[in-house]
Amino acid sequence: MDLFDLFNHGFIQRALVAGSFIAVLCSTLGVFLVLRRLSLIGDGLAHVTFGSVAVGLLFQTYPFYVAVPIVMASALGIMKLIDKARLYGDAAIGIVSSMGIAGGVIIASAAGGFNVDLFSYLFGNILAINPTEVWIAAALSVCLVIVIFFYYHELMAITFDEESAKASGIKVARINRVLVLLTALTVVLAMKVVGIMLISALLIIPPVTAIQFSRGFKATIVISCAAGVICVIAGIMISYALDLPAGATIVTANFVLFISAFIFARLCSKDRP
Repeated sequence: MDLFDLFNHGFIQRALVAGSFIAVLCSTLGVFLVLRRLSLIGDGLAHVTFGSVAVGLLFQTYPFYVAVPIVMASALGIMKLIDKARLYGDAAIGIVSSMGIAGGVIIASAAGGFNVDLFSYLFGNILAINPTEVWIAAALSVCLVIVIFFYYHELMAITFDEESAKASGIKVARINRVLVLLTALTVVLAMKVVGIMLISALLIIPPVTAIQFSRGFKATIVISCAAGVICVIAGIMISYALDLPAGATIVTANFVLFISAFIFARLCSKDRP
């Protein structure tokens, strides 16, 4: 089979376009989350997404429309717990995450068990992504670029020293809310790419791959985005050619690239005087 024939299929084109946009979203947001030690927020919000998808399926509503407000509210809830309840980030994420997964299991059980639709959201199905989701991914990517363009210095200051940023007059709380809301939207979109169970991999692996080569903050973001897009494209093509699950293949490609980057960076560091 000629791999170039893949590009003649509409569903492959949509998967590549939407997957690339979502990879850019996850890879960019992941840099900020990893450096702030909030990388597991993606995993926590993914569990909430599971609960919200179960709600959507229970009421026979398109899960995306149910998941967006619930996951965004949960993201704000995590930030509120961190600020007001004097909890560390991982503890706040753990509380919201556990409630999300517990609620999802209860609702799925009340709806008659784990059906095929719910499993498709758990493990992803990027080849079934529709044109509306492609446009949403593109629009959200543009919004993220705009936010980073206007708040780049504030975001960088908050990422490396939040207390100093607050003392200098930066509105830390507002920027944090914008960041977690963008993350919530990205998590909901990413569930169609790799599935709820693997979303956190897209937020974590490309940034830590980029950090192996980092020569600056901007360079880290660019390398992270490039790694994410390359792995999504490679994962889709390999999964289609070998009849493998697309989401798991994309994550595996990210992991292989990270291991390669890690080994290469260690070898280069040994060669330096």
